[in-house]
Formats: sequence, structure tokens, C-alpha cells
Amino acid sequence: MNSEKGQRRTLVGVVTSDKMDKGVVVLVRRRFRHPIYGKYVLRHKKYMAHDPANDCRSGDTVMIEEHRPVSRRKRWRVKQILERAV
Repeated sequence: MNSEKGQRRTLVGVVTSDKMDKGVVVLVRRRFRHPIYGKYVLRHKKYMAHDPANDCRSGDTVMIEEHRPVSRRKRWRVKQILERAV
């Protein structure tokens, strides 16, 4: 049996809070077309992500991926920092 892991979902968002130890809050925005009216709608959701090295700072753009539960609310981990905040 092959023990490779399947593709994990990845999301891109902005770090809104880095006050936790080894954890960050990431705001992910998505834009989609409304199925009936055709207007583009913006929705956002906050995800708690595990940051083991404490590298992320508020305002950074990061990529997060699904992960096993680390705590009660953290089911994502920071995969990569795409852009640093100024």
C-alpha cells in the first residue's frame, strides 16, 4: 500500500494577529460571482494557523495548508510566507 499523503487544501491570506505563541490568525478573502444576480461578492473568514517558528508578523501574506488538529481551534499551519509587511 502506498503511504503518500493526498493533496492538502491551501489558502492564501493576510495575518491579522500574531499575539499568540506559535499561532497566528489569517484572514482569507474570496471573491465569487453570485449564482443568480451575477454580481461579484466578497466574503472573508478567519483561520487560526500554527506557526512553529514564530516567523509571521501582522500584515504578512501567507499560504496556509490543512493539517491535523494542533489545538482546539487550530487545524491549519503556515506553509510559506509569500510577502512580508512593510
